[in-house]
Amino acid sequence: MRHGNKNNNLSRTASHRKALLMNLGCQLITNKRITTTLAKAKALRTYIEPLITKTKNTDSKEAIMHNHRIVFSYLNDKIAVKELFTVVGPKIAGRPGGYTRIIKLGARTGDNAELAMIELVDFNEIYGKGTAKAAEPAKKTRRAGGAKKKATKADEASEEATGTEEKAEA
Repeated sequence: MRHGNKNNNLSRTASHRKALLMNLGCQLITNKRITTTLAKAKALRTYIEPLITKTKNTDSKEAIMHNHRIVFSYLNDKIAVKELFTVVGPKIAGRPGGYTRIIKLGARTGDNAELAMIELVDFNEIYGKGTAKAAEPAKKTRRAGGAKKKATKADEASEEATGTEEKAEA
């Protein structure tokens, strides 16, 4: 019985699975898009998204170095870690999660395995804002309409000011 065992073993030993996800993760970070089987892509998503989230914590220098070390222990590739923290991290700063996208490609001809393409969402120019600059982190607020009310009052005040100027000129 496999009660409570939610990770996909991918028919590999623990060390082989760790090495596989490490290599796939490094290739995804450096190339921004890779093609693999659907099961490996789904396993890679759960492996890589927490690592990408660690690039967002920029509170202090100690926290940044600690996150570098944690991510390096998962990837074991200095180039991929540097790419993750310098290129990928600033670009996903405003995104609250969901950094990867899996697109199914159909079955492979040799063994009929389901293929999928996994890519980093912010680095795709076809779907939406791929060329956008680094976004600022999303503001966290619990107020529902406070900003709207202030904006509409400011707009009304500016319209009244421009309306009185136009009347004065006429």
